[in-house]
Amino acid sequence: MESPKTTTDILKTAILLERKGKAFYTQVARQTESKAVKQVFETMAEEEQAHIEFLSKQFKHYEANHEFLKNELHKDVDDTDVERILSDQVKKEISAASFEAAAISASIDFENKAIEVYTERANSAKDPNEKEMYQMLADWEKTHHRLLHRLNEDLKEQIWNDNQFWPF
Repeated sequence: MESPKTTTDILKTAILLERKGKAFYTQVARQTESKAVKQVFETMAEEEQAHIEFLSKQFKHYEANHEFLKNELHKDVDDTDVERILSDQVKKEISAASFEAAAISASIDFENKAIEVYTERANSAKDPNEKEMYQMLADWEKTHHRLLHRLNEDLKEQIWNDNQFWPF
């Protein structure tokens, strides 16, 4: 039987998730030939770095004091960023069957995992600072998920239109 995860285990898992996401987004940004797509993935890598720094600070404080710091990192959900990133230029530069489209699909999986871990911990945390921290991180990852999901759906619709998959 698997033992319950400790607070330290959850923090380590969260930091590792963010590092994997950053590494992946950085690699996609390096490999894409699209300037618009590069910007999307560089922005996401930067946000993952902010998460890593924030979680590392919390980890160090928790290890020393067995309590969480008051949440100082706030991310307001603002769909204007999403609209800016979901420009027609990005969609024009990505083919639905391209490396970038595959990266978007894989990124959705990364974001789903992070949302799951953070939401689960936010729901079970007793410390109000811990609860607030994980809920904020889950909400932030949900904005990434929405962006990626919309891009993925637009690309799918594009390929359906290009290949006349619509029945009408």
